[in-house]
Amino acid sequence: MAIKNSIKLSVLILLLASISYGADTFKIDPVHSAIGFSVRHLVISNVKGNFTDYSGTIVYDSLDISKSSVEISIKASSINTDNTDRDKHLQGPDFFDAVKFQEIAFKSSKIEKKDGILYITGNLTMHGVTKELTFPFSILGTTNDPWGNFRMGAEAGLELNRQDFGLAWNKALETGGLVVGNEVKIELNIEAVKQK
Repeated sequence: MAIKNSIKLSVLILLLASISYGADTFKIDPVHSAIGFSVRHLVISNVKGNFTDYSGTIVYDSLDISKSSVEISIKASSINTDNTDRDKHLQGPDFFDAVKFQEIAFKSSKIEKKDGILYITGNLTMHGVTKELTFPFSILGTTNDPWGNFRMGAEAGLELNRQDFGLAWNKALETGGLVVGNEVKIELNIEAVKQK
């Protein structure tokens, strides 16, 4: 009888542990997040911008990061550089062609830890082109907010070549170089809320 009770207790503990420490699903909070970028202009400066309309889901397993995953969807038409004419140009056929290619999407395929650094691998689809990317990221922490929600924070930075995604418009300068650089720096600052 004591052995049966011990087995039952062990099973109960394992079930509770799997519930308490399994992967949790978080939704990105766009009010407290930012997806930004910068690109070289006329060789001599950097123009910065961001996207204002996006959503995403993070499945986070604090005990086994390899069981975590990320999906993000961005509206290409929400690109914002604080200049209406430039934004229209970026939304148009020369760049994102946002009417035809409405969504920029990222879906992870692998998350792993190497030498103490977290890396995420996944497919980025932009302008109708899909490429696999791997880049480092950091989990900044988790906390309860004053309104009864459980939140997590993460950040990442990466560089990509816009030519790889068919964003090829440019003009050459008389002094050498190009109007718009090909290398784009992307910065992700994410806050997400656990789903109940």
